[in-house]
Amino acid sequence: MSVESKQLLHLVFGGELKSTDSIEFKDLSKLDYVGMYPNFAEAKRAWLGKAQSTVDNAQMRYFVVHIHRLMDPNEDERNH
Repeated sequence: MSVESKQLLHLVFGGELKSTDSIEFKDLSKLDYVGMYPNFAEAKRAWLGKAQSTVDNAQMRYFVVHIHRLMDPNEDERNH
């Protein structure tokens, strides 16, 4: 697999926070799992769409998690 086509999984999810001062969700059962994406560019597009659609709710936040880094924590060291 070439570097350009390497699958780097990213998870996009969000939910309503208890406070805008922290990253603690009001209700974990109501998290919105947007999806898993094969690269950061696609994940960012999904994140942006969700974030923009909830802009009127200051406590609603969406995040991109670099799953590939959790699956292979030494990857960054090998690429430098």
